[in-house]
Amino acid sequence: MAQSNHPRRRVLVLAYYFPPMGSSGVQRTGKFVKYLQRYGWQPTVLTVEPYGYIAKDESLLAELTPLDICIARTPPAGPSRLLSRREIVRLPAERTRRVLSMLSDTVFIPDNKIGWRRRAVEMAARLHAETPFDLIFATAPPFTSFLIGRDLRARLKKPLVLDYRDPWLEYPFKFYPTPLHRWAHATLERRCLRASGHVVTTNRRVKELILTRHRFLTYHEISIIPQGYDEEDFERVKFEEQAAEGARKKSAGSKRIRITYAGIFMEDRVPDHFLQALHDLYAESPKLRGRFECVFVGTVRPEHQRLVERLGLQDSVTMTGYLPHRECVRELLRSDVLWMVVGDDVGSPGKTYEYIGARKPILALAPDGFIKQAVLEAGGVVVPPTDVPAIARALAEFHEKFEHHQLSGPSEEVVCKYSRERLTGDLVKVFESLIEP
Repeated sequence: MAQSNHPRRRVLVLAYYFPPMGSSGVQRTGKFVKYLQRYGWQPTVLTVEPYGYIAKDESLLAELTPLDICIARTPPAGPSRLLSRREIVRLPAERTRRVLSMLSDTVFIPDNKIGWRRRAVEMAARLHAETPFDLIFATAPPFTSFLIGRDLRARLKKPLVLDYRDPWLEYPFKFYPTPLHRWAHATLERRCLRASGHVVTTNRRVKELILTRHRFLTYHEISIIPQGYDEEDFERVKFEEQAAEGARKKSAGSKRIRITYAGIFMEDRVPDHFLQALHDLYAESPKLRGRFECVFVGTVRPEHQRLVERLGLQDSVTMTGYLPHRECVRELLRSDVLWMVVGDDVGSPGKTYEYIGARKPILALAPDGFIKQAVLEAGGVVVPPTDVPAIARALAEFHEKFEHHQLSGPSEEVVCKYSRERLTGDLVKVFESLIEP
């Protein structure tokens, strides 16, 4: 574990999404906050009160409690403000979510969290007056966080680091009703980037998009720090699962290959083609029915539950609902194969790297791009996301290897690249490059 030679410095972390919110969107920021102290940086998190969540996971917050980290909260903004008396809300049907998202994108720029801007700036200024910060770290989406970071950069005169978990203009789920809307977003992005001292992205594709659009930035002003996994999450359950795995393989159900998906489905990231492929595989090879156990970990929309029933796959699909992160890790370790779906070449699903951290074989339904390259590097299998025959063939091949005990996961060399603790060290190098000696 690395230690810094200088006295502990202080960083303000602007993160609208933060534990106890339960989703993959909070993992990156939460783990950075967890490990920053080990590198000589004391984080203070500015976020919102825990209301209007689709899922809540107190365990993610509990692992930060012993670290004596200040987590300052303001009232939420956007739809969450209307739900301020409800901690958990139901996941809407995908069609409803799309309509609401389009309405929101039409009315609010850059997003419906813009109401957080004034309150966050005021609270950050008060926190800085009590104990000054050395640096500001803003992570997005929502991109309102970048506007807050820009405001604070001007007010506090401290370096600003912007963290793109997803691209701004090319965000796959963003709707621009008019060219004027897109122009407004591009203008805001340019202003935020000009205020920043350094930019961090999760993948090379997003870095290329930013450099192409904003020529005033240089290659060295943008660093790639990918998503990752936390080895401590896996160590907590590894011993228990080794015993459980042995018991499982001795059971009558041990002839079933367990294939697990972790996360929610939305937009083009849906289980439709995977389920159709499994249905077609059963039709072509009836003897395989009963040999697959497909586990969906996470909140599943009603339309996907109906699809399972319509395809007659109730005996092959188990839906756990949302699980605390530790239990999700347990499900990954219990699995034989982990599968994922992504329909674009710019998104960076955190589950990819947790799958790698689980050291399991991966089946990715993904287009050409960096996710495909990452999965192939990890020894996984990648097929086009809508190619049902190719998905069916991949499932059959995985089953064949399972039967002959030939399944294998990524090498340790690949796994170590995505350690959350190691990646936090890379982030600290960025921070320290902006601090005057």
